[in-house]
Amino acid sequence: MLGKLYLIPTPLHENALHTIPNYVIQMIHQLDYFIAERAKTARHFLKATQLPRPLQAITVYELSKHTSEEDWQTYLQAAEAGHDIGLLSEAGVPGVADPGAEIVRLAYSKGMEVVPLVGPSSILLALMASGMNGQQFLFSRLFIA
Repeated sequence: MLGKLYLIPTPLHENALHTIPNYVIQMIHQLDYFIAERAKTARHFLKATQLPRPLQAITVYELSKHTSEEDWQTYLQAAEAGHDIGLLSEAGVPGVADPGAEIVRLAYSKGMEVVPLVGPSSILLALMASGMNGQQFLFSRLFIA
């Protein structure tokens, strides 16, 4: 059975952990594997959630625009072995203005369930779970006369 890929929102400001719903924090506490833009920032965020085990027990893979497709495959091996994985953005939501969309697409291609957790709006939840390129997403208004 494949593990799930959880798309985890992170606060835009260091002192805004209170903006993350409690059930998201509880989910974070259940995960042992994370993919993040920067491991150092991810560990800082995880520590702030009062993780119930040592950070040394957590695996954090770094994902940037320079990460190879071979590495992406490696990052999802834990999910292929049945473990759930969390995808963290540097700030905000994964897949929107960060390289997380590539991991989401790969997870879908492997038949994994992708679960976006509550972020700032429902349209962002849909975008981050779509696997579409969030780098080029644009909010705009349509005016009809």
